[in-house]
Amino acid sequence: MQPAIAVRGVTKKYDEGTAGTLALRDVDLDVHRGELLMLMGPSGSGKTTLLSIMGCILTATSGSVRVAGREVVGLRQKDLPALRLEHIGFVFQGFNLFPTLTAGENVELMLDLKGTATAKAKLRARELIEQVGLGEKYGSSPADLSGGQKQRVAIARALAGDPGIILADEPTAALDSHTGRNVMEMMSALAHQRGRAVAIVTHDSRVLGFADRIVKIEDGAIASSSAVEMPPPGLLAHSLPQAGVGWA
Repeated sequence: MQPAIAVRGVTKKYDEGTAGTLALRDVDLDVHRGELLMLMGPSGSGKTTLLSIMGCILTATSGSVRVAGREVVGLRQKDLPALRLEHIGFVFQGFNLFPTLTAGENVELMLDLKGTATAKAKLRARELIEQVGLGEKYGSSPADLSGGQKQRVAIARALAGDPGIILADEPTAALDSHTGRNVMEMMSALAHQRGRAVAIVTHDSRVLGFADRIVKIEDGAIASSSAVEMPPPGLLAHSLPQAGVGWA
């Protein structure tokens, strides 16, 4: 089975200053369906740049990036938004919710972009908000939500297009231990119960036990990639709630 994302020989250079900055150098990486992969490394190591290239937000200077089997390096900028919309859901550290829209409307907006009829978009948005355990917050403003609630709205929005790939940048950085664990349980369930390819950039050592694989990046290159031993199936099933269950 081909990987959801296949990166080969990717280099990224920022043309700043006289010499420029080499952010990534000859990176090879696969992200598979049903896998939760964590990208780790010191600040400035290139991990967020790599995540952005895999998500078609940034373009590689050289190399190959295949998303759902399609080569994206060399595509015109105007072709990238449609590809992102079809295949990729983003969860950002800063949530990136529209402050003038309610929680439900933030999710509806993604469905509107996919051309979903208004009535159907409202129904699906409500289903997703309930799925992440926030049914009673559907009409709430982001200003009235806690950090963990905002993050779950952001996850619901990322799922609105039913993408096969979920990319998250420091999703637990601003959250307390309890809320961070809830968010990671959701991410783990997306990979293991729903077969999504999930890649997360993190500095948070508390969440490493959720990873199937940890990739460490240093100075723009892959320093190591190691599989994480999974718990017995019975323990795993017990630890991952069904959608909308156990997510406080």
